[in-house]
Amino acid sequence: MPPPLDRRFHAQPNACPECGPHLELWNEQGGVLAQHDTALRRAAEAIREGHIVAIKGLGGFHLVADARNEQAVSTLRERKRREEKPFALMYPSLHLVRVHCRVNEAEERVLVSPESPIVLLRREQDDVAPSVAPNNLFLGVMLPYTPLHHLLMHELGFPIVATSGNLSDEPICTDEHEALQRLAGIADLFLVHNRPIARHVDDLVVRVLMGRELLLRRARGYAPLPVLVKEPLPPLLGVGAHLKNTVALSIGRQVFISQHIGDLETPQALQAFRRVITDVKALWEHQPQAVACDLHPDYLSTQTAYQMGYSVVPIQHHAAHVLSCMAENEVEPPVLGISWDGTGYGTDGTVWGGEFLLVTTASFERFAHLRPFRLPGGDRAVKEPRRSALGVLYELLGERALEVVGHLFTDSERRLLLHMLRQGIHSPVTTSAGRLFDAVASLVHGRQVVNDEGQAAMELEFLAHRVRSDEAYPFALLDGCPYVLDWSPTVQAILEDVRSGVEPAQIAVRFHNTLVEMMVAVARRAGLERVALSGGCFQNAYLTERAVRRLSEAGFRPCWHQRVPPNDGGIALGQVVGAGWFYTNASHESRG
Repeated sequence: MPPPLDRRFHAQPNACPECGPHLELWNEQGGVLAQHDTALRRAAEAIREGHIVAIKGLGGFHLVADARNEQAVSTLRERKRREEKPFALMYPSLHLVRVHCRVNEAEERVLVSPESPIVLLRREQDDVAPSVAPNNLFLGVMLPYTPLHHLLMHELGFPIVATSGNLSDEPICTDEHEALQRLAGIADLFLVHNRPIARHVDDLVVRVLMGRELLLRRARGYAPLPVLVKEPLPPLLGVGAHLKNTVALSIGRQVFISQHIGDLETPQALQAFRRVITDVKALWEHQPQAVACDLHPDYLSTQTAYQMGYSVVPIQHHAAHVLSCMAENEVEPPVLGISWDGTGYGTDGTVWGGEFLLVTTASFERFAHLRPFRLPGGDRAVKEPRRSALGVLYELLGERALEVVGHLFTDSERRLLLHMLRQGIHSPVTTSAGRLFDAVASLVHGRQVVNDEGQAAMELEFLAHRVRSDEAYPFALLDGCPYVLDWSPTVQAILEDVRSGVEPAQIAVRFHNTLVEMMVAVARRAGLERVALSGGCFQNAYLTERAVRRLSEAGFRPCWHQRVPPNDGGIALGQVVGAGWFYTNASHESRG
């Protein structure tokens, strides 16, 4: 037995020097290069030399590189096929985090919490490689949270990139033999141990807003902790959305939300999604009475729901967002829900995304929305903000839109896109706030192509953080059923400011302020005290904080997310709650 002062003394079941965890360092073929302490030291040495090491952690593998080494980080980006999306960092100490980043009291509390999440922090010094987080004001920072991490970081003493061990859009690797295959060509070495990982769990990602945490990715530390709802629900399974997928299961008043699964874009991701559904049902020993899914017929999660053999309850995407926020905050209807994101299938078959929904005890009503415009090329516009800009300007100016943004396209592209817009071919109608953000980013910031959805909008937010201003652009609220928020005066004013040479940061902050004033105007028209903010656009700290402040000043009681992501990671919870209401109302009608 180890002596009392030995760290193994208090953890003998899993830290016995004879039968506890064993470390090994493997080469790319799985050959053992070193064991135990020597394996750890040689892995640290390899990281110092600029190599990429795959390290088996608590819920899967990390790909690790020296965060100060631009060549190592660039190589990792190239091998992982992750062009610009920021990498997470692990720091050896809170002291060094404070040197590199701005850390307030709330952020420090979250950083050192038992959940040990990745926290988005405003960078102060550029002591890490530029490729860690290109064109980003923030760094995603975490501290060591397992004994192996503590030992490694003590050995290194500098920040490392610690990104998930996978190719982009694939689930994280959990088994060392699987890692040899899936991470071949990415990792130079593999630091592994002999403790099996039962199920994959990514790192939790948090942003602190208004003194409290906002989960952007619900994973290790929070999943599968339940959200408590007011009334017991029948056993219902929510299969989530297509992007940032999670699943949820209700048992009485508790709704258990799975760990982050990710985008259902690859066979590996779809396999992980189906495995998590099986695990959730087995873990809680419950078979669902029905399955709730998204309205979108092409979502793989929706198709899976209809293949499972249960009753299926489709829940509209933006209604699910609002119900998720209401459930987390224990808010009862009636509520005005503001649901802004990139895309969601609407009840009229168009692409929604800038929605104001009146939620009652029985259903929801589309009370208002942003003025629609076309997206030439459909999904291509998600990766090309210039297409969103063209769609917005075509709605505003007709074919004269090409006088403004025609230089962003080749001759053949101009002819094709103009034909598509004239005929409405492969140019779906949308009310998307996310795509409106993209259009403005294209016009103001010059961001025409992105590698990750939301990248252009984030860069516009970063510009807004640079100045302080309460100025806003004009807009119109048009009467109708539903009301329509007309952004045309806003876009016209933005074009004038761009032509006049107004600083992009000033335009960005005015645009954000305008969007918030739109929210206040609709809230006044709706006349409901409670307002729920949900959808991917509310990951934007400037937008969310200003919306909460202005709505509160106007006499409303806004609620927003904390323990459940505002993005599609919270959709499964909203689906379960929506399906529960459906069953409750059906039961009341049958008794009546």
